[in-house]
Order: sequence, then C-alpha cells, then structure tokens
Amino acid sequence: MRGALVPVARRLRREQTEAERKLWAVLRRPPFAAHKFRRQVPFAPRYIVDFCSHSARLIVELDGGQHGDAAHAASDIARTRYLEARGYSVLRFWNADMANAEAVADTILAADPSPSRSCAAGPSLSRKGRG
Repeated sequence: MRGALVPVARRLRREQTEAERKLWAVLRRPPFAAHKFRRQVPFAPRYIVDFCSHSARLIVELDGGQHGDAAHAASDIARTRYLEARGYSVLRFWNADMANAEAVADTILAADPSPSRSCAAGPSLSRKGRG
C-alpha cells in the first residue's frame, strides 16, 4: 500500500504550498538540518505526513483552513493517534502560523528534536490541542 502513496508524495513535493516552502526552508538550516527532515513522507497504509525526522521521531504538519471543520478535525485526531502509536510525536501548525516562521521554529526546537530522545514515552505534542 505504501507504494501507492509514493507518486502522490512526489506530486505533493512538487506542488508545495507557500507555507510548506517557508517551513522547508527553516527545517533545512541549522540546527534542524542535523535531524534530516524529509518532506511529504508516506506512512502506510494511507497517510503522507508533511515533514518528518525519523531520527528525532518527530512529525510536523501544516494545516490549511479545511482542517478546521469537524470531519477533518476527527480525521486529524485519528491520524495523530496512528503516528504516535508508532513512536512519533506530532506538532501541528496552521498555514497562517508561518507568517511568523521564527515562532514556529522555536516551538519545534522546544519539542527537542534530537536523535537521543524517546518520543514513544513522551507526551502528545499538538499545537492546536488535537492529539
């Protein structure tokens, strides 16, 4: 099933939103560069996450306005639980939060994205209170 997600992930990488471009620029510079964040990462069976550092076990999601409705909120909760059950912490931001990219960067740093950290034992990290 993961194989079916790869072409979709490639398309999403080519068609980034402005907010995704801004966050990608942040995640490629120090101190984040050491954590090797990747964009649009497939997680079988059906998810593609916006940004992921496997070494830090940290996922960063950017959500547009459509995530504000009840159906998307419920889906986001299920998605976050799925990812957390696999040992990842999830941070969520609204696309509009990228207007202050440094504040977003500070929040991600506060989540301690380091390879020595064990996210599986840590608390749920959800910027928007869904998680």
